[in-house]
Amino acid sequence: MKVTLSHLTKIFPGRGRGNKKKEDVIAVNDFTFEIPDGKLVGLLGPSGCGKSTTLNLICGLQKPTEGQIFFDEEDVTQLTPQKRGVGMVFQNYALYPHLNVEQNIRFPLENLKGADKLSKEEMRARVKEAAGLVQIDELLDRKPAELSGGQQQRVAIARALVKLPLVLLLDEPLSNLDARLRLQTREEIRRIQKETGITTIFVTHDQDEAMSISDLIVVMKDGVVQQIGKPQEVYDNPANLFVAKFLGTPPINLFDGRIQDNALLIGEEKVFTLKDAPNQPVHVGIRPEGFTLSKDGVLSCHLSRPEVMGRDISIVSTHPASQNPVVRSIVDAESCEHLSGDTVRFSLNPRKVFLFASETGNRIPFETL
Repeated sequence: MKVTLSHLTKIFPGRGRGNKKKEDVIAVNDFTFEIPDGKLVGLLGPSGCGKSTTLNLICGLQKPTEGQIFFDEEDVTQLTPQKRGVGMVFQNYALYPHLNVEQNIRFPLENLKGADKLSKEEMRARVKEAAGLVQIDELLDRKPAELSGGQQQRVAIARALVKLPLVLLLDEPLSNLDARLRLQTREEIRRIQKETGITTIFVTHDQDEAMSISDLIVVMKDGVVQQIGKPQEVYDNPANLFVAKFLGTPPINLFDGRIQDNALLIGEEKVFTLKDAPNQPVHVGIRPEGFTLSKDGVLSCHLSRPEVMGRDISIVSTHPASQNPVVRSIVDAESCEHLSGDTVRFSLNPRKVFLFASETGNRIPFETL
């Protein structure tokens, strides 16, 4: 099922009266995007960016102020959630504590009426199939209180799948799980999506989750789409400073820099010679993997300490032009064998260096000589 959002806007009116009335809140601002059939798309951004509101608009729990929503070629903007054929999984699971797992999964089927009404045998078969898909066949007689957080999340997913939805919507489904369960469950979500081929929209503030399982990610800020693309493409080519800062673990290193006479300067050090670049102050972003230890490196930093990460080493250093408290550089462990002294020098990979306008934060393309 292809999902198309056309100029979707949601405005929440400001509360209060008279002079005390607050301004309207634009939660989603002119969102236009086509979600391809059978793909898993991650809506990614900080709290308050509009990603959950977008999901609620697609589901039908909220009505857009402007714009339209299409499932394939059908305009579903005014349809109720029950008529849209969507499955929704919430952050808090929303399981019925007095029902066992089988009853919780079956519950949506019991509300079907008319031509959609199922017999008990058909419902039992659907429940068994959904439970098998999320691998909780052995838990059907248990109550939610007898399950772990990861098991409860699987029940919630099975309940959404049992209706055979056209679109599966997941709103922060992993945030209540510990780190190990989160990793395991996100892999399960990807497996289930691949097996079913259901178009899936996954809301999260965790960029590792979004990048690891999504076919496409949509990065949002203040209700506005910042960038859409394949996870690796967005990481390698951020459209602006916000996207560059939001994606990446460890985060991108930012420096105050300037372009002067076709030279890129960080502090007083010339790190690159550029081709036809106008003089201007810039934010210089360098991914942690963009540094290489070199005795003749173009950038010198004050060494704080190396941190062992196994195969790699994270070199923690400082620089007077750094916007981050520390500079983190990921280098090969073997290159650190002779690391000594208070100063480390790095050469830089130009493909891992990004320039952004100091006022707007927009990306500035550049070529090195």
